Amino acid sequence: FFLQFVFHTYTTGFTLVNGNGTPKAEEYSIQQKQIFLGLGAVSYAACVGALPLAFMNRYALKSSLMQVIVRKLLPAPLLGLTSAFTVAMVRSPEFENGIEVMDRNGKVVGVSKKAGEKAVMETALSRAVLFGTTFFLPEVLMYFVQRAKLVKNPRALAPVRMFVIMSVLAGMLPVSFSMFPQCGEIKRVELEPEILSSTEETELFYNRGI
Repeated sequence: FFLQFVFHTYTTGFTLVNGNGTPKAEEYSIQQKQIFLGLGAVSYAACVGALPLAFMNRYALKSSLMQVIVRKLLPAPLLGLTSAFTVAMVRSPEFENGIEVMDRNGKVVGVSKKAGEKAVMETALSRAVLFGTTFFLPEVLMYFVQRAKLVKNPRALAPVRMFVIMSVLAGMLPVSFSMFPQCGEIKRVELEPEILSSTEETELFYNRGI
């Protein structure tokens, strides 16, 4: 639980710093709300991530099949889903209050909840792909390494695994960040009526965040 909590705290802090700064509200501080939502999301994600292992240990499920499922197969999709969840929670003010949309010249034409929703969903998906793949692919690679007996000393498996994870993460970072452009595009017809009446542009742009 502690390691999951530390991991999600770091990624949530990164999300908070690199989101879209448009949302404003008079009755409360958007940043305070994001911090509270982030703490709740981090706690929930850490519990979900630690639950399978805790369940296995609690009921002494030591079969080889259960070990493979809990230790090898579940962590990657769980980490991807919880990472996407924390992004959606901490950046929820962006689709609740909207973010700025601009024309090709950078002129702000309005604040759109539809654009905010699109920005958050794209970022959550890219984060899920980043961490899901980073923890799934090394397990596959290490399986072939062990099967081919490329590492003779069992003590060397841990540093080799760490090297593989870091290599996959380094490769996946640019892939994740380039899945969707930093300056996102949204069709005019997808926006709210008040924005449609204020511009004739067919495509508008917004800052997606990271």
